[in-house]
Amino acid sequence: MGKLSPADLDRYVFSRTGAPNDDLLVGAGYGEDAAAVATGEGTMVVSTDPISLAAERIGTLGVAIASNDVAACGGVPEWLVSTVLLPEPDVDLLDDITAQLDAEANRLGISIVGGHTETVAGLSRPLLSLTCMGPTDRYVPTGGAEPGDAVILTKGAGVEGTAVLATDFRADLDAAGVDAETVERAAGFFDDISVLPESAVLASDATAMHDPTEGGVLNGLVELACASGVRIEVDGDDVPVRPETRALCDAMGVDPMRILGSGALLAAVPGDEADEVLAALDDERIEATVVGTVEAADDGTSAAADTDVDSDVGVVYGGTDYADGVEDDMYDLWD
Repeated sequence: MGKLSPADLDRYVFSRTGAPNDDLLVGAGYGEDAAAVATGEGTMVVSTDPISLAAERIGTLGVAIASNDVAACGGVPEWLVSTVLLPEPDVDLLDDITAQLDAEANRLGISIVGGHTETVAGLSRPLLSLTCMGPTDRYVPTGGAEPGDAVILTKGAGVEGTAVLATDFRADLDAAGVDAETVERAAGFFDDISVLPESAVLASDATAMHDPTEGGVLNGLVELACASGVRIEVDGDDVPVRPETRALCDAMGVDPMRILGSGALLAAVPGDEADEVLAALDDERIEATVVGTVEAADDGTSAAADTDVDSDVGVVYGGTDYADGVEDDMYDLWD
């Protein structure tokens, strides 16, 4: 369960993308949230994402996560195609899911324009797959961070994971002694999953943006660094973690940096513009913090000896180097 390695994706996915197309501006690549396609009027951002683990608010999460990928590229999410796969014919379950899809899409101003619904034998829980599209005047890639940039994180680590823990694992939290008020506040984090407000502020200045999902903020940082070919130095003390997140993660034995991270947005901005960008976010009442700096990474060769050396592309966090994908701590909770 979880994401495949960059090497496997390169070999089996990114090298097999069908016929070339002159209108494709940005296609499939490690860490990239969405594709960019030239249209007669500008640029269209297109992204697709599945969601299967969360149960109680799967429709709400599905819309937010799919639209976040478009917003994280500087796009304005406008259209959504939704595929709903059910483990068995269950009209009540379908009613819950489509009501959530409808409510969240309405809240975010997105139209559901099509999709597919059916039952599939062998599923143990519902599975959604949503494709979101929207225009942009300035596409912002994951792989655009440059040495000297500051890395900004909005809201905090583990926003989505906290909300899912509060709903899907409420009985476990009660048994662990977490008070009901804290759990209720944590469940309210579903209202913070969308990153459309902060992306609208950041898109004009960011050299790179990325929406951390599975593997949390730590994996999001790794994907941003690897896609950009840079090294990101992160001070763990600077990463904001809400009290509710800390309480629920402690109770369930998971790391806030390594749990479902939607709701936060990572953005690299020129270092000399960081204070101005933070002020603009504050004006919109959006929590944001500089959590790291971008440095040039060794390209994997030694000019002096003309021999291969280890590349230092990746993330330094807590005294450890991360260059590969980080597995989400929450996976084991569903086993």
